[in-house]
Amino acid sequence: MERGVGTVWSQACATLRGELGEAAFGSWIAHAKLRCDRSGALVVVTPTGIARDWIRRNAWKRIHELWSRYDPEHRALSLKSRSEFDSEEGSGEGPSSDRAPKAGNVVALAGARAATVSAVAAEEPEPAVALPPPCPGLQERLKFETFVQGPSNEFAFSVARRVAAWAEGWFNPVVFHGPYGFGKTHLLNAIAWEAGRARPDKKIVYLTAEQFTSGFLQAIRDRSGAAQFKGDLRGADLLLVDDIHFLGGKKSSEEEFFHTLTALMGEGKRVVFTADRPPSALTELDARLRSHLGAGLVCGVEPADHALRVGILERKAGLLVRELGLKASLRPEVLQFLAERFRDSIREMEGGLNTLVARAGERLPSLTLEEAQGYLALHLRGGERRISVDEIQRAVAEHYGMKKDDLLSERRTRAVARPRQLAMYLCKQLTTRSYPDIGRRFGGRDHTTVLHAVRRIEALKAEDAALAKDAEIVTRRLKEA
Repeated sequence: MERGVGTVWSQACATLRGELGEAAFGSWIAHAKLRCDRSGALVVVTPTGIARDWIRRNAWKRIHELWSRYDPEHRALSLKSRSEFDSEEGSGEGPSSDRAPKAGNVVALAGARAATVSAVAAEEPEPAVALPPPCPGLQERLKFETFVQGPSNEFAFSVARRVAAWAEGWFNPVVFHGPYGFGKTHLLNAIAWEAGRARPDKKIVYLTAEQFTSGFLQAIRDRSGAAQFKGDLRGADLLLVDDIHFLGGKKSSEEEFFHTLTALMGEGKRVVFTADRPPSALTELDARLRSHLGAGLVCGVEPADHALRVGILERKAGLLVRELGLKASLRPEVLQFLAERFRDSIREMEGGLNTLVARAGERLPSLTLEEAQGYLALHLRGGERRISVDEIQRAVAEHYGMKKDDLLSERRTRAVARPRQLAMYLCKQLTTRSYPDIGRRFGGRDHTTVLHAVRRIEALKAEDAALAKDAEIVTRRLKEA
């Protein structure tokens, strides 16, 4: 692939960013890549099928126009999701099927930033022999290869890779902080796996703060074990401790941990922690310990945005589908529903997906949105108040300074039609009502009207930041009521 392709994408993406806006471009196009398949054809590869479908509906025609304008050779361009591309490139025919194709050149669609194009011609390696974990307590599935990246965790991911590579002169200690269930434990496990693979001669210790406390207390009770407990930790080349905030209020454990941290850092050993808040906000910890924790690199892991949640679901669903031997995954609208409903925890979102797989089994690819909502009804209501259609109608009307009756009326002006569509969309997202039932509650409208409203709002949320904000505000108000 010629180096000029990078210039073509740079020009095209600069134009697209200006036309679509930062929000839409960043959510749907910025994470796509331009690849070259085994035949030499150019393919725009999106991280998820949802992103592929959005680009096809909203930007593909314009991408072709810009490509034709900036590419003097007018080369053909196609669009595929990453799973489609990898599946096709990984398949072969006849005797050559054992061999992986040459990896294509990659161009990140990085908008106005200069794109880079590099030729990579490495054969895919033989399947790796399963190696034992470098230390006890690690989970096999939590590695860098299974970590889905997005804007909210991109920096944290790059930091974790640097730590795992034993990079010289790197920050010490490193603290990953953020809400429960958004990948901190995954990063910690991934660091341990990769660091052990890169340097099998190094001693790696992974444990939770709770395990540290219980181990320390047991060592105190068994006086002969105290020296061994301290030696095991202080002899580590890389110490990884999850949920460090758990030590708060446990004075003796805090004291021991402080001395362990001081000893390791004094010898230049690597230490990495996770917490639910930045060190400065861990007021329950001793001031000296907080000071040490904040002396290195403090790295936030933010809640996943919608596109990232969908990407995580697609990867997880793909793995489950292969395990079941199915030929297709969940319908896009079901994945969208899961991503919309489980915003507060990736673990809970994956739990919802597991519930669907367990309940539907081989019927998973044909599962409708209504069936999925039915299967998850108890799962969804377990931790939140049940929201009614009437409450949604009243909340939307109040937000837009109108009457509820306006939403039920026949008026079709934009000032009424858009809030009505948003209310229908929220009814589908926040209740288990069917399309026909929602339509009846909006003045006896047909189910196709509700379906159109839901699809319209889904598309507009990616383009219209104000509408997306309205939806978020109303949703939060309803859940907090």
